[in-house]
Amino acid sequence: MHKVKLTKIDVYLEKSTGEKFLFDIKTAKPNKGGFKEFKRTLLEWAAAIFAQDKQAKVNTLIAIPYNPYEPKPYARWTMAGMLDLQNELKVADEFWDFLGGKGTYAALLDCFERVGVELRDEIDGYFKKYNK
Repeated sequence: MHKVKLTKIDVYLEKSTGEKFLFDIKTAKPNKGGFKEFKRTLLEWAAAIFAQDKQAKVNTLIAIPYNPYEPKPYARWTMAGMLDLQNELKVADEFWDFLGGKGTYAALLDCFERVGVELRDEIDGYFKKYNK
């Protein structure tokens, strides 16, 4: 048994059945080199749980909070072969709806849109100083 310093889990959920979901949240366009480390992190998390309980039901996942390619599916060449896309990745609606139930992602987008419209002048004024 080796001691390792684990990276922090961004989102940890546990069902009443004991099944665990450990999420590492990433930007929408991570670099290819990063996926090797992302996978290592997921494996270390799972190993740490299994070291305590060999029978544990553990799900380690990468979460990408939004899809910059919308309405097209998320398709990032950097993921090729590094992740089990069905079981280790949740993007945009898959992630938010998993956390909050069906329709959560749409509700979040609606909130952002309403706030953006309401605060448009203030937001534009703030960013104006960077457009010089």
